Amino acid sequence: MVKIRYIAAAVLLLLAIWAVIQLFPGEEKRVKKQFHLMAKWVSKEHGENTVTMAYKTKSMESLFYPKCEVNLPPYSFSGLFTPEELAGYASQGRLYFDDLQLRFYDLAVAFRDRGTVEVNFTAKLTGKTKNGELVDETHELVCLLHKTEKGWLFGRIEVVEVLKR
Repeated sequence: MVKIRYIAAAVLLLLAIWAVIQLFPGEEKRVKKQFHLMAKWVSKEHGENTVTMAYKTKSMESLFYPKCEVNLPPYSFSGLFTPEELAGYASQGRLYFDDLQLRFYDLAVAFRDRGTVEVNFTAKLTGKTKNGELVDETHELVCLLHKTEKGWLFGRIEVVEVLKR
């Protein structure tokens, strides 16, 4: 009878620890969630209506720091942008596609200090343009995210040029 109580107490303790871990994710998990949201809101499904497009565009704005530095040499796109500008550019880019998927792989999260994190990762963009052309691009990027009262926000996005010919 005493052994059963100890076993039951141990099981309850393990369940409590598991619940705390699941319900209160760590900072790394919160950072990775921002990438999940970015992929979700940039991606486009065939037949997406204008209301969904407007929702995704408005939602994208919430991911960026008030001034976000972007450096994408393969696309000749760089500068300091507001969240509204970045969401607008992303929305314009989405208009050329019938189907678009953005995925992130190999996220390496490195905390610089309490309020800043650097993430190195691979981004894969696949889709089909309205002209029927297939798109399949992969780039290595590095992002700097800043912690605010709204959560982790993208402050810098930069393509890492791996190999040049």
